[in-house]
Amino acid sequence: MDHSHHHNMHEHSHPKPEPTEAHHPAAAKEAAHDQSMHDKHAGHHTHDFLQRFWICLALTMPVLLLSHMIQQWAGFELAFTGDSYVLLLLSTGIYVYGGMPFLKGLVAEVRDRAIGMMTLVAVAITVAFVYSVAVVFGLKGMDFFWELATLIDIMLLGHWLEMRSQMAASSALQSLVALLPSAVHVERNGEVIDIDIQQLKKDDITIVKPGEKIPADGVVTEGSSFVNESMLTGESVPVRKEKESKVIAGAVNGDGSLRIKVTGAGKDSYLNKVITLVQSAQSAKSKTQNLADKVAKWLTVISLVVGVATFVVWYSNHDLAFALERMVTVMVTSCPHALGVAIPLVVAISTTASATHGLLIRNRTAFENARRLTTIIFDKTGTLTKGSHEVQQVIATGNRYPANDILQYVAAVQQHSEHYIARGILKALKERNLPQWPSTDFGYLQGIGVSAKVNGKTVVAAGPNYFSRENKPFPDIPSTIDQDTETVTYVLIDGELTGMITLADSIRESAGEAIGQLKAMNIKCFLLTGDNEKIAASVANKLGMDGYFANVLPHQKQEKVKEFRQQGEVVAMTGDGVNDAPALAQADVGIAVGSGTDVAAETADIILVNSDPKDVAQMIAFGRKTYRKMIQNLAWAVGYNIIAIPLAAGVLHPAFMLSPALGAVLMSLSTVIVAINARLLKLK
Repeated sequence: MDHSHHHNMHEHSHPKPEPTEAHHPAAAKEAAHDQSMHDKHAGHHTHDFLQRFWICLALTMPVLLLSHMIQQWAGFELAFTGDSYVLLLLSTGIYVYGGMPFLKGLVAEVRDRAIGMMTLVAVAITVAFVYSVAVVFGLKGMDFFWELATLIDIMLLGHWLEMRSQMAASSALQSLVALLPSAVHVERNGEVIDIDIQQLKKDDITIVKPGEKIPADGVVTEGSSFVNESMLTGESVPVRKEKESKVIAGAVNGDGSLRIKVTGAGKDSYLNKVITLVQSAQSAKSKTQNLADKVAKWLTVISLVVGVATFVVWYSNHDLAFALERMVTVMVTSCPHALGVAIPLVVAISTTASATHGLLIRNRTAFENARRLTTIIFDKTGTLTKGSHEVQQVIATGNRYPANDILQYVAAVQQHSEHYIARGILKALKERNLPQWPSTDFGYLQGIGVSAKVNGKTVVAAGPNYFSRENKPFPDIPSTIDQDTETVTYVLIDGELTGMITLADSIRESAGEAIGQLKAMNIKCFLLTGDNEKIAASVANKLGMDGYFANVLPHQKQEKVKEFRQQGEVVAMTGDGVNDAPALAQADVGIAVGSGTDVAAETADIILVNSDPKDVAQMIAFGRKTYRKMIQNLAWAVGYNIIAIPLAAGVLHPAFMLSPALGAVLMSLSTVIVAINARLLKLK
């Protein structure tokens, strides 16, 4: 994703308009920004740091020219009466103007009893400043003005870089907000007018031209087109939409024109639910984040203690200026900024990357626990299988009618039925491009099947019970039919058996691959289903799963999950989130599958928008990757300090001395490295 066009999102310090609607970009932006920043730069805009940096840099030039030390190094002289006072004036300007964000931060941190990075920087620059002022007014020693000036410049630049890198995280959220068009074409009183998206209401009729974004969730009333929903569901293939199809806000229309009746605008749209989910997931602190916060606190305390200790040690055998310089360097270098960014950035980036791939994280901790899973329980219908019965075979018995005719006769009867068998047969008819014949006198035979008159013949589509009721001999079933998994419909025309049609709930193409990937990760897979033993065994064996539980009633699912957990397994439960709610809640990680545009899977920790079982494997792999990134960042941030603090304190004196400015550069660099590492997190 390219965020370059978002980076000015925060650059305006003018007051924000009041957000009127939840999808108001300003609202989402502020929310996302505040959360990812943990308020440590509250009230400061990215732009503000950059502006302060440029102004302070301009003031630093004369400070450098007037500093005697720089003059000695560069071999020139620039001295006049009162030059030290000019230097003092310029430096005071830099200290007050450039140091303001840090000084304000110090006050806030002390007030909230959360001593942190701002405190370190503020103490360091204040010590340097006060000492230098004392030198101007007669204390023996060398002033620190040029170091102070360069230090503040670098800290401002470092902060700007840090905030820029953090904004990438919240701008990922903006990229979701940006999926909505600003103007919408609606039909009012017979004419098409353009209105602002915020004025769009439920039941409006909107016109979406080719290539435009769909402004709200709705139903197509006219037209047909292919719509690209990949930025919301991760489904890369454009989906065909025609009359009665549902569309979601933010999807991009292909080459047809669509008339859409709005069902969910603004807050009610799927996109908005996703944005809200992403925001709450980004703000929720997980264990890893709490660990980082703890470490940052400790580092701050250590920096202050080591800083003071350094001063005491050097002051006992060096002059005051040298001892102060070491102390300032320790405080600036050891600033645990990288730690502050380490986790929030990974969190923000992972949550948004997931959302645009159809993985919605509602519970951060569960997502991070996904890496520890040992067992996954799949609720069969709709997850590993398609959940819709499809015609497997059409068999003609006797030579009176060819197979296609049999399908047409049955479809003519079934078109009046709502049963899943009827839906499967009508679908097969469409797939084979056969015309649908009319039928009359439709009748429903309780527990047996359906009948109707087609082309003047009486046609019955029935199950096995028909034969016992009519006292007819039970027909032989050809060996090609797998009775364990296929349901057989018998076709009788004018009382004579002319054919059979078999239907089965077919396994998803990607299910086998998904189970393979999970097993490769050492995760056991079990099937849980209300279906009978035979069907369950057949699906589990076909997919190479570790076991199955058949004939399980909805309320028993929760018990099964509990049993696994009592054996010490870390369990994920995958279900469609409707009747599986208790089981999803009982599991360590509850995964709702295929809730699609309905994000209301309240009990699930993670929602997979598509019903693709491969997403489960992908989600776990991504959870592991996310965790690895967090640990890498933590290790880098802590490791950097372990090396930087002693160097700043002067352990290698006199061979190597870290100057305050170089310390600040290293500190900023470590932050940027952590930020870049977080940005490398990608979801395949």
